[in-house]
Amino acid sequence: MIKKIILIALIPLLSFSQLDKSSCKTLQRISAIIQQGHYRSKPIDDSLSVFVFKKFLNDLNADNRMFLESEVNELKKHQFAIDNYIVHENCDFLNDFYNLYSKAVTRHSAIIESIKNEPFSFSSEEKIEFSKKTFPPQKEEQEIKSSYRRKILFDVLKDIAEVSQNKDSILANFSTISMTSKAKVFDSYSCKSSQLTLTKAEFLGKFYNAFCTYFDPHTEYFSKNERSNFLSSVSADNLTFGLFLSLNENNEITVDEIMPESSAYNTKIDKGDKIIKIKCKGEELLVSCVSMNKIGDIIGSSNFKNADFTFRKKTGEIFSVKLAKKILKNYENTIYSYVIKQEGKNIGYIKIPSFYAKFDNGKSDVSDDLIQEITKLQRDHIEGLIIDLENNGGGSMEEAIKMISIFIDKGPIAVMNNQFNENVIIDDPYIGLVYSDPVAILINGFSASASEFFTNAMQDYKRAVVLGNQSFGKATIQRIFPLKNSRNPDEFIKLTIEKFYRITGKSNQKSGITPDVFVPTLFDKQMPRESEYETAFKNDVIEINSNYEKVNFLNYDQAIINCQKRIADDIRVKKISDLNTEINGLYDDLQPITLKFEDVFSQVSKVNKVWKEVEKMSQVAHEIDISQNTTDSESQKNDSYLKTINTENIKSIKSNIHIIEAAAVIQDLTSSKN
Repeated sequence: MIKKIILIALIPLLSFSQLDKSSCKTLQRISAIIQQGHYRSKPIDDSLSVFVFKKFLNDLNADNRMFLESEVNELKKHQFAIDNYIVHENCDFLNDFYNLYSKAVTRHSAIIESIKNEPFSFSSEEKIEFSKKTFPPQKEEQEIKSSYRRKILFDVLKDIAEVSQNKDSILANFSTISMTSKAKVFDSYSCKSSQLTLTKAEFLGKFYNAFCTYFDPHTEYFSKNERSNFLSSVSADNLTFGLFLSLNENNEITVDEIMPESSAYNTKIDKGDKIIKIKCKGEELLVSCVSMNKIGDIIGSSNFKNADFTFRKKTGEIFSVKLAKKILKNYENTIYSYVIKQEGKNIGYIKIPSFYAKFDNGKSDVSDDLIQEITKLQRDHIEGLIIDLENNGGGSMEEAIKMISIFIDKGPIAVMNNQFNENVIIDDPYIGLVYSDPVAILINGFSASASEFFTNAMQDYKRAVVLGNQSFGKATIQRIFPLKNSRNPDEFIKLTIEKFYRITGKSNQKSGITPDVFVPTLFDKQMPRESEYETAFKNDVIEINSNYEKVNFLNYDQAIINCQKRIADDIRVKKISDLNTEINGLYDDLQPITLKFEDVFSQVSKVNKVWKEVEKMSQVAHEIDISQNTTDSESQKNDSYLKTINTENIKSIKSNIHIIEAAAVIQDLTSSKN
C-alpha cells in the first residue's frame, strides 16, 4: 500500500520531465515569432530573465502564501539564467518550479486540514492585515499555518456577520450560526485547495505567458480553448448551449436566461435552476468545487460541443439534460438601439458591446449592424445620436475603421506605426458618409483598443462630444498566429504588431482618452488601466503631416461648456462623487482588524452600508422617455425572449446618468452645421 502511494506521488514529476524538450521547442517557437514580428521586440537577456522569474513566481505564489522564503531563495538560482536556458533549449529548470509548487500545494492542503481538525476558537486578540502590496514570503511552515488560521477565522466571522444586520440576534444564536459558518468556510477552503493543482498544460501555459508579457501586456500565449474563448468575446454569433449563467448570493452557478432555439430551450431547465454537475469528454465535474476557468472553457469554447448537465431545482428535484451547442446570435454582445424622446425631439441611442466581426462562427460585422440600426432610427426621425462604448474592450480594428467612415466624409483617420518604425496614415476607405447629424460618445475605464481608435478620430474631427471617464489606454494592435504550421493547431500566440496614433500625432497609449466632459461613474478609480502594467508601452507623440477638415457644429464648444455647468450643479452627480469617496476609502484605507466578532461585524456593516448605497443608486430610474425603435417594436412584439431583454435594456439605460447627460448634449448640438 505504501509503495503504491509513493508511486502515485511520483507520477506527475516523472511525466512532467518528459515534456522538457517539447516545452523548450514551444518556447523557441514563441520566441522566434516574437523576435520576427513583434512591434518592439526586446533581446533575450538578463532583463528578460529577471522579469519572467518574478512574474512566473508571483503567478504560482499568490499573495506569497504558497512558497517558504527558503524555497524562493532556492529558485533564485534561475533568476538571471532563464535567457540562457531558452537559447540552449534546456528547460530542466521548470522541474524545480514544478516540484516545489507540487510540494507547496500538498503542504497547503495539509495545513487547511490540520486547522480544520484542531480546536477552533471564534475569537482572538490577533489582528489580520490587508494590503494592496504582496506580503513577503514566510520563513517557516508554522508561519504559513498561523497566517491561514487568521485568514480562516476572519472569513468565518465575516460569514457569521453577514447572516443578519441585527448583531444581538446573531449573538443570541451564535453557537449554531458559528458552527454552520465554520463548516461552510472550511468546505470552501478545501475546494480551493483542490483547484490549486495544475495540469502540465496549465503549468506550462503560465510560464509561456510570463515570457510573453515581458514584451508587452497584450502579447499572450493561447491554448486552443483560450483562443476560442477570446474570439467568442468579439463575436455576435457563437456556439452555445443556450444558457446564460450567473452566481447567486451563495456563489452557486444558476440559470439566468435560456435562449430560444437552443438545445436548452423547451427542456426541464428553468430560470433559477442550479448547476451541480457537468459531464463532458468523459470527465465528470462537481461544479461546487471546480475552477471558474474550467466552467468558462466548457461554456464558452467551441472545443466543447456536447455535455451532460445535472441541475437542482429550488424544490430540491435533481435532473440531468444532454445539451449540444448550436451557432446562435449572442444578444448580450450584439449592437442594439432605442429612441429617447426629449423636449419634442427624437434622439437615437446605440449600444455597441464590442467591435465584433466574422471571427470563427461569426455571421455579422458590427459596422454593417451599425448602419442597420442607424437606418431604423432614421425612420423614427432622430435629430442626433448617442453611441455608448462604455465597457467596450475593443475587437476588430478593421471594423473600427469602417465605423469611422460612417460618420466622416473623407480624410485621414489614424496613423499606424509598425515594427520598422514606419508611420502609415490610414485614410477613410469610403467616400461619403451614412450619418451627418450630431453625435455624443460615452466612454469609461473599460473602453479600450478599437473603442479608443474610433473615439480618437471622432473627437479629433469634432464629430462627437465625448463624455464619461478616462479610457483604458490601449493603443496597440494584436494578431493571432498559430505556433505550428498545421491545419488544426492547438497552440497560438496573440502578438502585438502595431501601435496607433491619432491624426494629430498624439497617442492615448497608457494615458487613455480624456473626455470632453468628465461625468463621474462608480468605481472609476478601481477600474484596471493600461498604466498599471509594468511592461506597457509609454505614451509619446510623433511628427505627422495630416490635413483634415474638422466638422464645424456651430455650438460644439458651447455644448461642452453647458454640459460642464450641468454636471457641476447636478445633485445626482454629486451623490456619485460622494459615494466614490466612500468606495475608495474601503479599497485604499486598509486598516488591520482584530479577530473578534464585534470588530468584524463593524467592518462588514460598514462595507454593506456602502454596497447598499451602490445597489440603491444603480436601481434609480431617471426621468427619461425611452422606447424601442419602431422597426424592432414591430418585429419583436411576439418574441418573449427579446421582450425580456428589451425590458432589461431600458432599465439599464434609465439608471445611467451618462446617457441622460448625453441626451442633453445632443439637444445643445442640434443647431445647424456649417
